[in-house]
Amino acid sequence: MSDRTQTHTEPQPHHDPASSSTSAAAAAAAAAAATAPEVTNAAPPPPPPPPPQQQSASPPSKIPVRPQKIRKLSPESSTPDPKPSAAGAGPKSKTANASSSKASKNRIVASRALAVPRVVARSLSCEGEVEAAVRHLRDADPLLGPLIDLYPLPTFDIFLTPFHALTKSILYQQLAFKAGTSIYTRFLALCGSDAGVLPETVLALDPHQLRQIGVSARKASYLHDLARKYQNGILSDSAIVNMDDKSLFTMLTMVNGIGSWSVHMFMIFSLHRPDVLPINDLGVRKGVQLLYGLEELPRPSQMDHMCDKWRPYRSVASWYMWRFVESKGAPTSAAAVAVSASLQQQQQQVEEQQQHHPQQPQLLDPINSILNLGAYAWGQ
Repeated sequence: MSDRTQTHTEPQPHHDPASSSTSAAAAAAAAAAATAPEVTNAAPPPPPPPPPQQQSASPPSKIPVRPQKIRKLSPESSTPDPKPSAAGAGPKSKTANASSSKASKNRIVASRALAVPRVVARSLSCEGEVEAAVRHLRDADPLLGPLIDLYPLPTFDIFLTPFHALTKSILYQQLAFKAGTSIYTRFLALCGSDAGVLPETVLALDPHQLRQIGVSARKASYLHDLARKYQNGILSDSAIVNMDDKSLFTMLTMVNGIGSWSVHMFMIFSLHRPDVLPINDLGVRKGVQLLYGLEELPRPSQMDHMCDKWRPYRSVASWYMWRFVESKGAPTSAAAVAVSASLQQQQQQVEEQQQHHPQQPQLLDPINSILNLGAYAWGQ
């Protein structure tokens, strides 16, 4: 019994759990140290993805910096960002915007500096302007030299208000100079005087009053249409004087009874504009044919090209064409009177037809259908 008890009570070795874990950790560390050189030679494992809190922790202002740098390095990009984010607007972007706006302002200033104002031609009634025109025509077209030597210098000394001059041109249409002068004198008596030829005065004259002085019903409607356009503000004397030739031609041909020939005569002999070529005037066309020895009468569409050398004094050259045709035996003033008398009879026939067919288009400037000397219709 005592021996069993003694054997049972022999001291057993004590195993501390902490010490055992420590020893195990030491053994693992030693094993890791032993294998460390081999690990360094192997390929490194891919880094773990960043935790989500790192992405949220990065400042938001750095996110659009990359596209800003890309746009700056490639300025020729065809798809610029129309709305840059406010978060990416840093000092560099502000500097770029300022430089671009300054460059655009410089371009605008440069374009304004290059703009050339429209040069307004001097009137032929200005002192020395006709002499300058003659010198230019001599140099530009040697064939005009003998004509210039043959005739005295033209004069442009009719000074009427635009409304008065247009009214007079309507009254003289299709009439001999003497018959037109008689009707015009009676018309002035109805208006009171030269100064009384005003839009309101013309509108106050009814067709019966105009008919009593020899003005046809059709011409009365032309006069009233012109006066109404003045009264409504579509036309005015100041606007007509300041319009360029192209705009003036467009506005005046809107008036009933005023066609291209009337506008050209008005611009030459009333406004004294230096560079007007009446391409529809048969007298000028005939003069060009005789001057250049053409077999056929030039068409209106050919006149601009053939007479381009006369610029900027085509009005004066046209005046010499009328004189040239007259000297060659083409219809003189007496012949023009005879032809105008026959036109007056044709006018009465046309008026009778229009009474039966009022919807027919109006015949504007029928005087262009004959060889006319345009200057005579304006008292030249």
